[in-house]
Amino acid sequence: MSGPGSRPLDATAAVAASAPNRSPSRIALARLRRDRVAMTCLAVFGFFVAVAVFAPLLARLAGQDPYTLHFELLDDYGFPFDGPTAEHWFGVEPRLGRDLFARWVYGARPSLLVAGIVTVLTTVIGVVVGLVAGFFGGWVDRVLSWVIDFVLSLPYLLVAIALPAVVISVVYGSAENTNPDQVSGVRFWSLIAVLTVFGWASLARLIRGQVLSLRERDFISAARVLGLPRRAILFRELLPNLVAPITVAASQALPGYIVVEAGLTFLGVGLTEPTPSWGGTIAAAQTYYRAEPLYLWLPVLGITVLVLALSLLGDAVRDAFDPKTRPR
Repeated sequence: MSGPGSRPLDATAAVAASAPNRSPSRIALARLRRDRVAMTCLAVFGFFVAVAVFAPLLARLAGQDPYTLHFELLDDYGFPFDGPTAEHWFGVEPRLGRDLFARWVYGARPSLLVAGIVTVLTTVIGVVVGLVAGFFGGWVDRVLSWVIDFVLSLPYLLVAIALPAVVISVVYGSAENTNPDQVSGVRFWSLIAVLTVFGWASLARLIRGQVLSLRERDFISAARVLGLPRRAILFRELLPNLVAPITVAASQALPGYIVVEAGLTFLGVGLTEPTPSWGGTIAAAQTYYRAEPLYLWLPVLGITVLVLALSLLGDAVRDAFDPKTRPR
């Protein structure tokens, strides 16, 4: 029997019946799209990515490049005659006279490139090692766990200092046989190698713990009974259930690697001239921060805004994938 009082119940039931069953990943992505802070941070990150990708175009629009020296714009003490002008939007660099706007837009490239490559590599390695260690157990787990603990115990800073010199001596014989571009290339790839070697272990430990709990679930036992090969169990059954921790770990690792790259470059361990880098600019600007504050604060502001946006985005991703924060 139907009546006016039954219509709300019927409408609710119809909506519930018509709503598709969504996976936890889709629910998390839907929550992210509704999060204004997350979308704002994503837009900021997209802005910096666009700056890095289109750095040559932006520099050409300003009529400058990051390498040309303008000594005619400097006084006898190496200080610029003028601040920002129509030709040099952010002014010029003390001592060398290079355009600061071009140096800034090009400086976004190594920070994002190093952080992006390292995040992808460490995520892939950490997920594979964690899956294998947690699923197979036994001596495989013991060996891989020992490797993880060994990597986590090593001082990566010492390796970051020594590796470029070793590579230069092996490839070129000595530093005297290299030019600045070759040294910069060696420093770039050495930095990626060091951060990758020392960055995957923490994620591998996290994934291993997740797999140890998942492998005892009924759906894994059913897959074994059905005779599915181990590769299928690993990548078709276990891996889809690890999307949440992998996504959260990657989103929180990216800003960390940006800070590490800038910090190592600031200390003289990372990238070197002639590669434009925010960390290198901050190191060079220490002497001139009172006379030319823009020289220092431009890269500081770039790193701060980018890392803050990525950190808040990582927190939003973590909250979106956390079942405890979902409305019931």
